[in-house]
Amino acid sequence: MKKKRFSQLFLLGGLLLLLSGCGNQPQNKITVVGSTALQPLVEKAATEYEKKHDGNITVQGGGSGTGLSQVQEGAVQIGDSDVFAQQQSGIRANELVDHKVAVAGIAPIVNQKVKVKNVTMQQLRAIFEGKITNWKQLGGQNQKIVVINRSKGSGTRVTFENDVMNGQEMMNAQEQDSNGTVQQIVTNTPGAISYISFAYLRSQGIHPLKIDGIQPTTQNVATNKWKIWSYEHMYTKGQPTGETKQFLKYMLSAPVQRKMVKEMKYISIHDMQVKKAIDGKVTPVKEGQ
Repeated sequence: MKKKRFSQLFLLGGLLLLLSGCGNQPQNKITVVGSTALQPLVEKAATEYEKKHDGNITVQGGGSGTGLSQVQEGAVQIGDSDVFAQQQSGIRANELVDHKVAVAGIAPIVNQKVKVKNVTMQQLRAIFEGKITNWKQLGGQNQKIVVINRSKGSGTRVTFENDVMNGQEMMNAQEQDSNGTVQQIVTNTPGAISYISFAYLRSQGIHPLKIDGIQPTTQNVATNKWKIWSYEHMYTKGQPTGETKQFLKYMLSAPVQRKMVKEMKYISIHDMQVKKAIDGKVTPVKEGQ
């Protein structure tokens, strides 16, 4: 009798598992992969979206290169990127549709005990070239500079290279995959320097550097007084449909653009007074654009 009951329970459990697996229809399930700079905003937006819609949204990092390659192959519905698809090698950009949902500022950060508060753009470049190696060379304490870089394939790294390095080669240094990991390592490493998205400027163990006396603020990004920034792209393979189309529409809606974006230290694309082309050229936004 016990054996028969066990078999019935086993079959019932299997049936329930099967039914639960069928509960999420493909058109309602969205997987978003890519940029860790954009990840906090998409995670927050997905949580709010799911409260009022049937969509089941999974948001993961992995970097811009991963997001673009995954959406290109059809493995996910949306690939997040800090760079234009045309800037990433191996990506068939003509197959993808770009949805710009925000702008992210990127700031150089240092361990909280570093006494330097301001550098010139030339000095920042020299640090990442390996030409300036001690904080005393910049008026700080006698302490070795520990450079933490982002890994190749990171959109944040591509943006930093384009906006800071001016074609100069970065030194060999420790590389990390995500903004969050970089934040933690700089917090725990005396003398460390790296760069992260404004959305991660939350830790008490770090402080951002001013560049040429300019503060890394969203207001300064909007006017290009702060030079290190990128569009936050959400790419789809072809035109989006169904729940994916609705979620992207939500990302551009007032609740996200006027409230959530600002609260999380991004910049709404509607607030930008300048625009940046693929080649990095920055021009004023004309009225009506």
